[in-house]
Amino acid sequence: MLSAIALSLVACGSGSPVVSEAAAQPTAAHPSVGGSPPAAVPQLQVTGEIARDLAVPWGLAFLPGGDALVTERDSRRILRVTPQGQVTPVGAVPEAEGSGEGGLLGLAVSPTFDTDSLVYVYFSTTTENRIERMTFDGTALGPRRPLVTGIPSAVNHDGGGLAFGPDGMLYAGTGDATNAPLAQDRVSLAGKVLRMTPDGTPAPGNPFPGSLVYSLGHRNVQGLAFDSRGRLWASEYGANAWDELNLIQPGGNYGWPQVEGGGGGGEFAQPAAQWAVADASPSGITVVDDVVYMAALRGQRLWQIPIQGDGVGPPVAFMQGERGRLRTVEQAPDGSLWVTTSNRDGRGTPAPGDDRILRVTLS
Repeated sequence: MLSAIALSLVACGSGSPVVSEAAAQPTAAHPSVGGSPPAAVPQLQVTGEIARDLAVPWGLAFLPGGDALVTERDSRRILRVTPQGQVTPVGAVPEAEGSGEGGLLGLAVSPTFDTDSLVYVYFSTTTENRIERMTFDGTALGPRRPLVTGIPSAVNHDGGGLAFGPDGMLYAGTGDATNAPLAQDRVSLAGKVLRMTPDGTPAPGNPFPGSLVYSLGHRNVQGLAFDSRGRLWASEYGANAWDELNLIQPGGNYGWPQVEGGGGGGEFAQPAAQWAVADASPSGITVVDDVVYMAALRGQRLWQIPIQGDGVGPPVAFMQGERGRLRTVEQAPDGSLWVTTSNRDGRGTPAPGDDRILRVTLS
């Protein structure tokens, strides 16, 4: 559970977050949106367009040399993208089913890629969500090996986030597959954060022995990232009221479907921050210098959320409404952020050149 000083930061419909007293001693004041950010949050600037005309770029992870591998949700392709903007298809997952929110989703590069050449993908089929791994020789992806199968799937709420932790374990965010009670079922892999070895077996020290389940009670987790203390943060796609940013605790129950946003009388872990769904609908996240960067789809902005202890400070909105729906954000080896748009996902309004990978610099 979060400490007593954790905050619930609630966004009003105008897009300006306001502070709600979810603790006796709130630690943040009203944030600045559109003006000068507080000192704890860097200034951001879009300084370039790395790639364009992509088909719903979803997963993005960097190779040791600085190029990125990128999944396209609907085309089922995996691309190699250089910082100079060269885009080269290197493989595909033909079985990925691209209807609704499913398809070819998250991607992670092994932290020991220099020695094992392994790449991991999360994708939907007509019957399930799966996690598989393959080798990449720099030119083409090799045969795939299934690691986790039987993750419930549906047209919506398929999760898809993948990230390696500082412990060398692979973490995955799943959705409830539109069957909300599954999020509270410890046997089901739906509505969970999973933790596994690189071979796909339950990681040592998991809270439920013999189980991949690391936390439960989630509606739809698409973003996972770790802070400087090795703690896991996750974005949570809400229903009708609240989207969430959660600090994930082993064995924590985050309340869905009994609770959306904060509440539950102490029975459930409380969100570190929450937003009205019109202002967020969050997907990918990354953490840089203990600031969470969270890409918002319906909210059409990049949120900057400084971590303060076990809670967070005032969120700041960047790029609000300027580039449409934002799906993924990752820090590149040169320190910049790569941010993908998601205007061709069936819910956006594509402009000529969409979808894109944008370069955002921090100062």
